[in-house]
Amino acid sequence: MSAEIPVDIPPAAWTGRNDGDTPEHLRWHQAIRSYDPAATESRCVLIGFASDEGVRRNKGRQGAAAGPHALRAALASMALNDPALLEDAGTVAVTDADLESGQARLGRAVAGAIDSGRLPVVLGGGHEVAYGTYLGVAAAAARGTGTRLGILNLDAHFDLRGEATPSSGTPFRQILEAEHAAGMSIRYDVLGISQPSNTRALFDTADRFDVHYLLDDRCGPADYALVDAFVADLLDAVDLLYLTIDLDVLPAAVAPGVSAPAAYGVPLETIQRVCDRVAMSGKLIAVDVAELNPGLDIDNRTARTAARLIHRIVTRHP
Repeated sequence: MSAEIPVDIPPAAWTGRNDGDTPEHLRWHQAIRSYDPAATESRCVLIGFASDEGVRRNKGRQGAAAGPHALRAALASMALNDPALLEDAGTVAVTDADLESGQARLGRAVAGAIDSGRLPVVLGGGHEVAYGTYLGVAAAAARGTGTRLGILNLDAHFDLRGEATPSSGTPFRQILEAEHAAGMSIRYDVLGISQPSNTRALFDTADRFDVHYLLDDRCGPADYALVDAFVADLLDAVDLLYLTIDLDVLPAAVAPGVSAPAAYGVPLETIQRVCDRVAMSGKLIAVDVAELNPGLDIDNRTARTAARLIHRIVTRHP
């Protein structure tokens, strides 16, 4: 089934390192095409969300609106073993402080991608991207009345703030309240929570919403059995999974270019392990990556790391 993906900014041409035009030299910039609703063989479609209005409202360091461009640039020269068709639909941009309208537009784009049979990979943007991605998942035909949605958030923060004005700190509170109001079944799990970065009130809110979480200091290489069980328990409990990656879940040395760098963080090895498991689960319906702030990114470390995770997810998704 084909569907339109409405955006504010159409996709631009991709460029990158070129070692040759034959399949053994293939890189992202050579494989990716503009979104075509009539194409049937596409594996995934990229959708940018150029916004840091939610970060501004949450009193964070602005600059995440430049994230989609930096992520595309980091992906461009990555080598591909599989010539499967990749698509870029362009970018939804919040340029007028009207975050809510931008999230609604992103929701329509994400729903269009899912209904067309693609995996939408949303390139943020602040973590306010999550509510927009969710709107698309909720509106997609695949989200039938009887399906249970799971959200796995790789994040140092719960983002469950109860505030009158939506921001990058409120999306999952908004999602849980919307799902409960609609009488839908949802489960929200967070891997990588930093205890010093979340007040007791936020932990109490998480408990009230029955949020499952794993603290960052229980996510090291010695904790793989615990991490694997945490992810497996969520996958077993849901029909569809939306994966959202806040790059501040990673240590600051690996991901310095974020709104709130992590003093401790979850090792990249663990995050990649989780992404691999989710990508191959057969239940993944949408992915987004949030909080890349290119203006603060030393040697493009954060963008390169995020691009690698996106690459892993796309190339392992069935």
